[in-house]
Amino acid sequence: MAEVAARRPPSRLRRAANAYVSAHGRALVGALGRLYRTPLASLMTAAVLGVALALPAGFLLLLANLQGVTAGWEADARLSVFLKTDVAPDRYRALAATLEQDPDIAAATLITPEQALEELRAVSGMQDALALLDSNPLPAVLLVQPAAGADPEAAAALAERLEALPDADLVQLDQAWLQRLASVVELARRGTLVIAAMLGIAVILVVGNTIRMAIESRREELVIIKLLGGTDAFIRRPFLYEGCWYGLLGGVLALLLVETALLLLRGPATALAASYGSALLVQGLGMDGVAWLLAAGVVLGLAGSRLAVGRHLRAIEPR
Repeated sequence: MAEVAARRPPSRLRRAANAYVSAHGRALVGALGRLYRTPLASLMTAAVLGVALALPAGFLLLLANLQGVTAGWEADARLSVFLKTDVAPDRYRALAATLEQDPDIAAATLITPEQALEELRAVSGMQDALALLDSNPLPAVLLVQPAAGADPEAAAALAERLEALPDADLVQLDQAWLQRLASVVELARRGTLVIAAMLGIAVILVVGNTIRMAIESRREELVIIKLLGGTDAFIRRPFLYEGCWYGLLGGVLALLLVETALLLLRGPATALAASYGSALLVQGLGMDGVAWLLAAGVVLGLAGSRLAVGRHLRAIEPR
């Protein structure tokens, strides 16, 4: 019994801890009550925050889905080796067999001039015009799959080596446009981050201005609290919680906006991808994305309220 009693914290410490928790709980609920008593103004402020958070979140999610689609394309990147038209059939077949043994090449597929012409007839719709040709003008083509996959440096080095072949007329890197697309996506991602930073500053300013107006509307009340001995920390606490509530509500609205946009775009995006022979599964924010979005709203709301309270509360002093 003596050991159990020794482990128990003193009753004074318990009362202090309970008072601390109770004070913060009352401040948290009181801040939410003030937002509830001015629903229109609170909703408008939260809507501004929601749009500011939803725009970068939506763009980043769009880029993430686009990168998921192009990742599958990059895995199929190939080199097209167009041979000279005077290369004999036995020569380009032997060249294809030689390339199959190359350790830097995963596969080498030969397309003969006859196969290329048949494919052109099938897809061009110009059978009558092609029938007038005296000879086949198309060269043999070797479709080379690099063993390094989508590694751009390895693919470029392999392209240079294939261009040096005496029978090669032109080597085309099919991955080049994917590299340009990846550069565009990276540029868009960085631009989105810049816009997100600017919108984050705007959110801080909006919340700060809202809290500033709340402080001014309660100036006389705050003066009386200071006259009765209220500390700056005691006065500051409800306004900080109010900023957190604004940020949380803005994050919830941003989440609703992003999910609604995904719901509207998922069907057309899937149909567009199917028309190009690609399966597209539009990914949502997920639990991690939701947590980051709500946390970003709370942090920005807290930063805005902290800025406003720290600047304007010092100007309120009893006279």
